[in-house]
Amino acid sequence: AGTLDPMATGVLVVGVERATRLLGHLMLTEKAYDATVRLGQSTSTDDAEGETLVTAPTDHLGDEVIRAAFATQVGDIEQVPTAVSAIKVDGKRAYALVRAGESVELKARPVTIHELVVHGIRRSGESVDVDVSVRCSSGTYVRAIARDVGAALGVGGHLTALRRTAVGPYGLGLAHTLEELGESFALLPIAEAARAAFPAYDLDETQAGHVRVGRKLALGLAGLTAVFAPDGQFLALYEPTGDPSLARPVAVFTG
Repeated sequence: AGTLDPMATGVLVVGVERATRLLGHLMLTEKAYDATVRLGQSTSTDDAEGETLVTAPTDHLGDEVIRAAFATQVGDIEQVPTAVSAIKVDGKRAYALVRAGESVELKARPVTIHELVVHGIRRSGESVDVDVSVRCSSGTYVRAIARDVGAALGVGGHLTALRRTAVGPYGLGLAHTLEELGESFALLPIAEAARAAFPAYDLDETQAGHVRVGRKLALGLAGLTAVFAPDGQFLALYEPTGDPSLARPVAVFTG
């Protein structure tokens, strides 16, 4: 469910077997990151993997000026995605066009930065490394935040580290490394995944029987809801109908 930048680490949600049917219903629209932004140097990819384009001294930038520049990124903003991105241009990925030597100009699009916290400012030579955490909407490019803050300060900026700490309700605490999965293929049970992502409703045996055959339920639900059998088994996703006293199945996961 999504991708990670080549240099990024962290959470990537993967559906296995019947849980792949759940992926399309998950609200994975909010993401969280820890990142390090280097001010004083811009690159062709807005991260450490690109070629250095411009360097500039940063010794005139005080901590408060730096913090204020990052603060301007918070809220509903128009952000131009980084050119080396997976966005399609005329049917081709932007990063593929850039790597082929073509010039790519992407249009600004609305994103929301819910929170941006500056945790530390470290100075080394002519550059400044700024450790931040970001909570944002899907489609936000943290690399673009680094680029835009660097541009606003007149010194350039790029990412040197990026770690995604959460996708929707799923955080690092639930994640396993590839090495760990190689030793023991541990999965988050689908019932736990559903309870984390949706409002939950525990059914009685009669209601559970109706769900197993795809019938509507006499339930007044506020929105898409995960319903469970008395033994805790995840049965289905239900949503309200035009009748506020009835709910209908959206996806049934039994059988």
